[in-house]
Amino acid sequence: MTTDRTLVVVSAGLSVPSSTRLLADRLTDATVARLEADGHTVKVESIELRDHAHAVVDAMLTGFPTGELATALDTLYAADGVIAVTPLFTTTYSGLFKSFVDILDKDALGGLPVLLGATGGTARHSLALDYSLRPLFTYLHADVLSTAVFAATDDWAGEGDQVNPLPTRIARAGRDLAARMSAREPEASSNPFEATPSFADLLAQGGLAP
Repeated sequence: MTTDRTLVVVSAGLSVPSSTRLLADRLTDATVARLEADGHTVKVESIELRDHAHAVVDAMLTGFPTGELATALDTLYAADGVIAVTPLFTTTYSGLFKSFVDILDKDALGGLPVLLGATGGTARHSLALDYSLRPLFTYLHADVLSTAVFAATDDWAGEGDQVNPLPTRIARAGRDLAARMSAREPEASSNPFEATPSFADLLAQGGLAP
């Protein structure tokens, strides 16, 4: 049976175009292709943090996200899976990415499958995915995939890791996220009275006409 899945892609690239957005797009394509092959229809929502930078700072100061940022957060919280990609500066995530994470509802990502990605100048920054980026989403109780993708400048030219090249890593990550999203159960209804029988049903069960 075909079921719908919503994939939200968070990209913290600072330039236009950016390698961060490029990696996010490639991971998205790989995930969507696998989900569709498994019989799902997929809705993709993109959150480009560069477009919300001022609103993120305002939300940090006031504690209340508003406008398009608030809409973006609602979209994120309702997702079936998330791809989150940031550039790395001085061996860690960007300040904009961290600020965005800081304004998230601490309980809203519980159990949500999250695929992490990062870009940087050289492969020596790749460990930041595990010692810096992963703990952020573990703290939020997200279902952080063990698979993560780092793309250095040389990877885009095909001169990086020859044993495990970037396209191979992207395809594997997309497959893993798609599998986690496919296995995700639909959210239970938030209406506490939905399962309550109607007065007419109660009368019928007692053999009385309404």
